Amino acid sequence: MAKTVKGKQLTPAQLDELRQFTTCVTASAIETFGVRLYNTGFADGSIHCQFKDRPPVVGYAATARMRGQDPPMYGKLYYDRSDWWKFILTIPAPRVVVLEDVSKSAGLGAFVGAVHASILGALGCVAVVTNGTVRDIPDVRATGIQVFASNVAVSHAYAHIFEFGGTVRIGGMDVAPGDLVQGDLHGVQTIPLEIAEEVPGVAREILQQRKKFIDLSRSNDFSVEKVQQLIKEEFNVR
Repeated sequence: MAKTVKGKQLTPAQLDELRQFTTCVTASAIETFGVRLYNTGFADGSIHCQFKDRPPVVGYAATARMRGQDPPMYGKLYYDRSDWWKFILTIPAPRVVVLEDVSKSAGLGAFVGAVHASILGALGCVAVVTNGTVRDIPDVRATGIQVFASNVAVSHAYAHIFEFGGTVRIGGMDVAPGDLVQGDLHGVQTIPLEIAEEVPGVAREILQQRKKFIDLSRSNDFSVEKVQQLIKEEFNVR
């Protein structure tokens, strides 16, 4: 049985701050703290944002593992997982469902469709992240939930959750229950909670720094030498 997740949480205002930045800017900000390798903490290009017109989402991970190729060992009703739903409620809101499909043919059956998306929305979930698939795209969009998935599918096949509350792996990204997750049109990543409060301040500095290079590139005074000089000034290159 999964345990209630307890740990550091951000205030609603701090979560709002994080939503103001793209995953790209946030990723650059995280790098400055040296808390993880540059090639970890985010899902690779196999995971796609389904609703690219929506702003960034931020929430805490409610993890689970599923299979879609083979029938469940017990029980036949596709929708009935009250134990899983109760576990989701132990995760602080806003919640992001992170669902690993461990089937031999991952994505053959979509667990999340119109009904499950509606239930998850009612449980305070703002997004679903899976290496599997999703279906009923127009209906899922109508729930307001963002989705990151490998693709879309026609059927749920035998999609069923067999385990929840442990660490999962999605597109090379490891996610544990309660991890802080951010996603947008570029993809999805985790934000280490130990530095999350400080990330917005660094993100703003990065945006200011980017603006200097962009403004120079668009100016009539642009030259390679001036770019080199700006690099020295901004990155303390000697």
